[in-house]
Amino acid sequence: MSPMFGPIVVIKIFGDDLDTLREQAGQTVRILSKVPGAADVKVEQTSGQPVLQVNIDRAAIARYGINVADVQQVIQTAIAGTEATRVLEGFRRFELVVRLRPEVRQNARDFANLLVSAPNGQRIPLAQLARIGTETGPVEIARENGQRRISVEVNVRGRDIGSFVQQAQADVARNMQLPPGYIMEWGGLWQNLESGRNRLLIVVPVTFLIIFMLLFATFHSARLATLVFTGVPFAVTGGILALLLRGMPFSMSAGVGFIAVSGVAVLNGLVLVAFIGRFHQHGESLETAVYQGTLLRLRPVLMTAAVASLGFLPMALSTSAGAEVQRPLATVVEKLSVAQIDVLVDAIIKRHVGDDPVAIAEMRRELEAGVIETTAELVEPRELRLAQTPEVAGADSNRSLS
Repeated sequence: MSPMFGPIVVIKIFGDDLDTLREQAGQTVRILSKVPGAADVKVEQTSGQPVLQVNIDRAAIARYGINVADVQQVIQTAIAGTEATRVLEGFRRFELVVRLRPEVRQNARDFANLLVSAPNGQRIPLAQLARIGTETGPVEIARENGQRRISVEVNVRGRDIGSFVQQAQADVARNMQLPPGYIMEWGGLWQNLESGRNRLLIVVPVTFLIIFMLLFATFHSARLATLVFTGVPFAVTGGILALLLRGMPFSMSAGVGFIAVSGVAVLNGLVLVAFIGRFHQHGESLETAVYQGTLLRLRPVLMTAAVASLGFLPMALSTSAGAEVQRPLATVVEKLSVAQIDVLVDAIIKRHVGDDPVAIAEMRRELEAGVIETTAELVEPRELRLAQTPEVAGADSNRSLS
């Protein structure tokens, strides 16, 4: 999995000494590199900046009677600049600062030729009064919450983020001991995943509760509302099997896909229960109404599931940027038709051939060979029989319009 907006896991180490922070960060990198799934493990760049170092030789300046402040004033003027005068333009004032050119400030040899005035008027080169050299210094000193920090970044490939972080935290805690006063924190996109997962644990039950209340208000029956909800486990089963077959872990996008699948399953169940109720109101027995309602709704439910499955197929097969977010969502939704068709086909088979396992297996093979054609053969005689009764024929025409 490649990150879209930054590293997936970021380990921050807080402390006072930069060298100690770099040492602890290097040890963390060595531990994380051995964890399966770790990729692009690196430490935040904190060193490598060339720095001009000037160390004043106090014995040398004492021989010439020069104060340390005089040498420091020359160095400050050369590098940072010193205010020479002020320029007035009307009511505005500007400070005029004098300092060396950039190419001279960055060259240790030219900088060493600066002259420092002694009390007797003698001009002494800076090279005779101080040790001048170029050293490697920090690029930046990052601070957070009033403390210096250094960060270690790592991406995850080939496994789910949750198990990777758990194993990485266990390995770091077992093989590494921070000095007193140093703190380690884990963050990154993984932290956003954890916070989102915790929100889902609250949002999903509340959403299902609201849907159940709406179904209860529609049917005025807790039994029918619960019956509609029985389609949710079948729909979720298809998504779980799809993730297992493709070797994908559960993620936030997959969780959103499960919510969408559950919504479609509830919608199909609502249509099916309402259709069965219409048959039952026209005098059909409950068993016959369930069978005929399931039989006649197979094609519409198949079309609903097929639209969702085929519409998400390009996302499920995508390999472009952002595919790691799209694929789990599309994979879960794409297998919606599998679970929905399985529920309806089982109802048709059991009503048509009974509980004989041999007959059930035989009819299932026939349906799998041509589900639309076989369904049409089963539906057509029943529709013609319904058309013979004027009252039911009117209901059937209303059903066709709906």
